[in-house]
Amino acid sequence: MVVIEAHHDTSASASDVWSVLANGWLYPSWVVGASRMRAVSADWPAVGSRLHHSVGAWPALIDDSTEVLLAEENRELRLLAQVTPTKAVVRLRLEPRESGCHLRMSEAAASVPLKWVPRTAQDLAVLPRNLECLRRLSFLAERRTKP
Repeated sequence: MVVIEAHHDTSASASDVWSVLANGWLYPSWVVGASRMRAVSADWPAVGSRLHHSVGAWPALIDDSTEVLLAEENRELRLLAQVTPTKAVVRLRLEPRESGCHLRMSEAAASVPLKWVPRTAQDLAVLPRNLECLRRLSFLAERRTKP
């Protein structure tokens, strides 16, 4: 099966990108749709740790959570993101390059009703959002001082 992924190159190193991912309080800064943090597990991003966040805009906020399924420092973070009533597995991969790193992001429904949607349609639906997530993640990791 062909998976359509979001790709983005950044001048930030893989360790700089990982430092943003490893700070759970920054989650709403780079994840499109996340609006606020409520709590972060002390051991984030260890496997099984959770972020408790809200999605949407006030006053229509939904409180949910995201759990770490896999964490390979400076390489990959796999998350089980929940936005009631659906769940999705989000995979972020960091590929070090000579000058910076290449970011890859994919997302797949992990529960019905979205799991009934064909994978290619899922990928195309989330691609613009994931591209923007990677762009924001890159900006945070690069810590730019000028636009």
